[in-house]
Amino acid sequence: MSAAAMPLPERSPLPFDPAMPSADRCRLLVATFPEPLREVLAAGHLEHRPRFGEDGFEGLAETWSPPATVTARQAAMAQRMLTDLEGSILAPAEPDRLLGRVLALLSHYPAKGLTPDVEQLVAMDWVEDLGEFPVWTIDQAARTWRRTKKWRPSIVEMRALCEEACAKERQLVECLRKVLAASPHGSSTPSFCRMAEVLLVRRFP
Repeated sequence: MSAAAMPLPERSPLPFDPAMPSADRCRLLVATFPEPLREVLAAGHLEHRPRFGEDGFEGLAETWSPPATVTARQAAMAQRMLTDLEGSILAPAEPDRLLGRVLALLSHYPAKGLTPDVEQLVAMDWVEDLGEFPVWTIDQAARTWRRTKKWRPSIVEMRALCEEACAKERQLVECLRKVLAASPHGSSTPSFCRMAEVLLVRRFP
């Protein structure tokens, strides 16, 4: 049996504790990846470039590039871990759960002159604009705001806190996508998708 046709290794539940520092969370996640995929991630090139914004220098931006050689089997592993990450840890919050969190946060900072109906519409705007984030990032952002600010938050400020909370996990997702793009067949070709599906079904019927 060729290496590309061998069944993928056992799937391990992705460990995740949002209370851990973000760098530690990602190291713990990567430690559960199959060894060939970890080797690809370790062999990649990390480049640091200065990042500038409206206020000038904002720090260094990290850009990761995969190694020159990525096998189809390693790409299939990357696809599986990418699916797991996006379907669990980074899955968007359920609208009802998100709405409850938003209403609870805003209740700490009552807005004068808003009727209950308007307040409900405002909360629905929040649900729409924060809907891309997993619930744990929204919980963390709300907790941070309650403990550090005295005024009512804006959606932009909460989005920034949510983006900061899951930045490392999103970087990891981007690395996995680059591994897929660097595979011999690419991640978007029908032949690669069929092969990856066969590898997964053979191991997890």
